[in-house]
This record gives sequence, C-alpha cells and structure tokens, in this order.
Amino acid sequence: MSSRHLVLHDPEGHLEAKFPVDRASHECLIKAVLGWTGDPGLTTADLQQIALLLTGAARAVADDVRRAADLLPDEHAARALADVVLDEVDGRLSVSVEGTVRCVQGRARLVRALYERLDRLVGAAPEPVTTSRATFGPAAPGRDTITACLAPDPVGRPTAREPTASR
Repeated sequence: MSSRHLVLHDPEGHLEAKFPVDRASHECLIKAVLGWTGDPGLTTADLQQIALLLTGAARAVADDVRRAADLLPDEHAARALADVVLDEVDGRLSVSVEGTVRCVQGRARLVRALYERLDRLVGAAPEPVTTSRATFGPAAPGRDTITACLAPDPVGRPTAREPTASR
C-alpha cells in the first residue's frame, strides 16, 4: 500500500481561519470523557489517541481564540484575559500526552475552557458572530460513547474521522 500526503505552507493561517473545527464532535467527546467516573475500559493506546485528538482540538480552538481576541481593541479587558488564558494553554499543551484517564480528562477540560473563552470573545466582539453552543453534562462512560462521537454524521458533514480536504 502506498501512502501519499500533501504539506501546505500557510504561515499566516489563512486556511485554518476558513475551515472551522467540528465543534459538535469535540463537545460530544468532551462530554463522554468527563463522564468517566472510573476505569473506562480503554487501553493505554486508546487513551493516548483520545488525548492526541483533544490536543489537536485545543490547538485549533486556541487559534480561533487568538483570532477573536485580535479583533478587539488592545485595551479591552476580554482581550487581556484571553492573552493570559492562551499563555496558560501554551504551557499545558507543551506537556507530553500520557495514556491515562487523568491526562485525557485534563485535555477535555482544556478544550471546554477554550470554547467557553471563545464564546465570551465572540460575544464581546464589535460584530457578534453566532456559534453553536452545547451543554456539558454527565455521559455514559466507555468505548461506545466515544465511538458514537467519532461516527460519520448522517447529514454528511465531516467529522473527526473524515478529513475535510483530500490528501
């Protein structure tokens, strides 16, 4: 089997700004992960993969938070708070992922906090932009919940398993 990939050079982040993250699948995964009260019955490798997925989501949402904060005036309080939050996020994401429930739940909390910060920034922007908002509550733990979060969307939108661009 041959493998082929395409590397794009986009230092200004124009492509990232045009392709929004799949918030619904992230929120579903966060809800499932934070619903774990004990051993979810996943292998270390599975936990590492979930942590990596959440790390990628955190980086993407952090970029959205940066772009939203840049729309606000320099003296705006929400922008200053976003800078502090982003510095904290950079520090947390610099720590390598582990195949533990604690690590996965920490990354899930980080992504959830970033979405909350993004919603506040969007609300503070001069021209508000509407975003979808899901609630986080208890979820049934385990592999079935995570699999449901990563399953293809019946409407045909890309999900965590389906790439948005051909490679």
